[in-house]
Amino acid sequence: MMRGILVLVLALQAGSSTQTDVSTIIQRSVEATNRDWRAAPGYDYLERVRGDGGTKTYAVTMILGSPYQRLTAVNGKPLSAEKEKEEQQNLDKETEKRRNESPQERDQRIAKYLKDRRRDHSLLEQLTQAFDFKLQGRQKLGTRNVYVLRATPRAGYHPPNMEAEVLTGMQGRLWIDESTFQWVKVEAEVIHPVTIEGFLARVEPGTRFELEKVPVEGEIWLPAHFAVRSRSKIVFMISHKTHEEDTYWGYRKAAGQDQASH
Repeated sequence: MMRGILVLVLALQAGSSTQTDVSTIIQRSVEATNRDWRAAPGYDYLERVRGDGGTKTYAVTMILGSPYQRLTAVNGKPLSAEKEKEEQQNLDKETEKRRNESPQERDQRIAKYLKDRRRDHSLLEQLTQAFDFKLQGRQKLGTRNVYVLRATPRAGYHPPNMEAEVLTGMQGRLWIDESTFQWVKVEAEVIHPVTIEGFLARVEPGTRFELEKVPVEGEIWLPAHFAVRSRSKIVFMISHKTHEEDTYWGYRKAAGQDQASH
């Protein structure tokens, strides 16, 4: 569900002052989003996850078609020599395991990773149908000249699947780079309860997301920061709250890996 939320926030689109311009910029945004989505598996990176219990930092590496997380620090402190050795041994074992997989085992592992990515991408494809977009102005954000846009639920939208149901209860604000049509910053919130039937859960108002992206290489932009505060009810009775903040940096081309980008 967190992956879907992250993709949802990534994919809220952009607009301009006339309807023709709105359509044009949305289309350019879709193209940029698809380009980033295809390129993402080609990069290793570092990720710091902050939750209620503190922070953990991981080196995320693509190994033969799917990612692997290796713990590198806890609460900002490097691992002990013993723990670092253990993590390296786990990485070596996993790498060797993947190298010795049967074709069927490898296909199954990569298929699971691709299934998640395709599910996320199908959510992207619903966005131009689920939201109306309005330009609120232009401003400077850091070094970028950006459009500031409002995304609101479109009346009459009917989600085609369970994952898209959350779109019906969300609104957002976007800061879109004028020259690249990329997301510099996105904020989104749930404005009325949304029932997710397949999970027997309801996402409640008070759920908020924030995303920041940065240029990585050429035309490719990838996440730099993502934060979520969620409120939900399981089986409509048990309240559940989560708070997570992720920071991403150190993107570099994955060396010698089979890329799973389709």
